[in-house]
Amino acid sequence: MSNLSQRSARTRTGILDVAGRVLAARGTQVSIAEIADAVGLTRQAIYVHFRSRGGLLVALVRRADERAEIHARFRAALATPDPRGRLDAFLRVWLDFVPTIHPVATSLMRARTEDPDAARAWADRMAALRHGFATLTRTLRRDGALGAEWTAASAADFLWAGSSMQTWELLAIDRAWGAAKTSKVLRRSLAAAVL
Repeated sequence: MSNLSQRSARTRTGILDVAGRVLAARGTQVSIAEIADAVGLTRQAIYVHFRSRGGLLVALVRRADERAEIHARFRAALATPDPRGRLDAFLRVWLDFVPTIHPVATSLMRARTEDPDAARAWADRMAALRHGFATLTRTLRRDGALGAEWTAASAADFLWAGSSMQTWELLAIDRAWGAAKTSKVLRRSLAAAVL
C-alpha cells in the first residue's frame, strides 16, 4: 500500500471514529459540516471519502462491526458442532454486541422514518444480521434441530425479531433488566421456541 493510500485509510478511519462519537452524543441529525468541524476537515474532504451522508452512515455502522470483529465471532459461533450450543453461541455474540452499538443504532433506528440516509444505514445492517440468522437456521434445519413448525426462513425471522435492538432496549433499559439478564433470558426463550 502506498503512503498516499495509507494516509487516506488513516484519514477515513479517523473520520469514522470521530463521527461515531459525535453521532452517539448528538444523534443522526448531525450534519456533515458538524462532523467535518469535529474532525478538523472540510465538508468536501468528508465527501471525498464517503460520497454522501448516507455513505458515511453506512461506513460508520460497518466500522463498528469491524472493530468488534463481529463477522469472525459469528463464523466461530456457526462452527459450534452441537445445534443448541451453536444457537446459543450465535445469540450470545449478537446480544453481547448490542450494548456496544446501542447509542448509534438507536439514533439510526429512530431517524430512519424521516431520514433516507439513516434508513439506508439501518437497512444495510439489518439485512446483514438477518442473513446471519438465515445462515444459522439453515444449519439448524440441516441438523434436524428446528421444531417441526419452523422453516429455516421463519425461524430466522423470529430469532432476528426476538433478539432485535428494540426488544433488547425494552428489557435491558426500559425495564432495567440490564444486559446480562436480558441476554440470558432471550437466549433461553428463543432456543425453547425454535428448537
